[in-house]
Amino acid sequence: QVQLVDSGGGLVQAGGSLRLSCAVSGRTFSTYVMGWFRQAPGKEREFVAHIKWSLGSTYYADSVKGRFTISRDSAKNTVYLQMNSLKPEDTAVYYCAADRDRMRPMTRVYEYAYWGQGTQVTVSS
Repeated sequence: QVQLVDSGGGLVQAGGSLRLSCAVSGRTFSTYVMGWFRQAPGKEREFVAHIKWSLGSTYYADSVKGRFTISRDSAKNTVYLQMNSLKPEDTAVYYCAADRDRMRPMTRVYEYAYWGQGTQVTVSS
């Protein structure tokens, strides 16, 4: 089992920044991929970014590329999502997710077995 606890959400003005954190615990996850997803009201949950825990290699959705950065701190067992130049359309509940590396981009909800509880991000115009 892997446990994930999301935090760091809040209210920010357009153009501002936030950093989300995901504390990871449980079984060995060195071979896992850690992802961030988001879900806006009335919409499906969508992929934002992921990082391979062992290699640190990253993959982003086109909508956030160049604005968001995913990273991990192995010493703290924490994954981060730095969000810059935020837009009102970034408003959503953000979820951390994890599962074994499938050696290809993992952008679908069903590819992740473990999820955090979510943290609300609201961007005002």
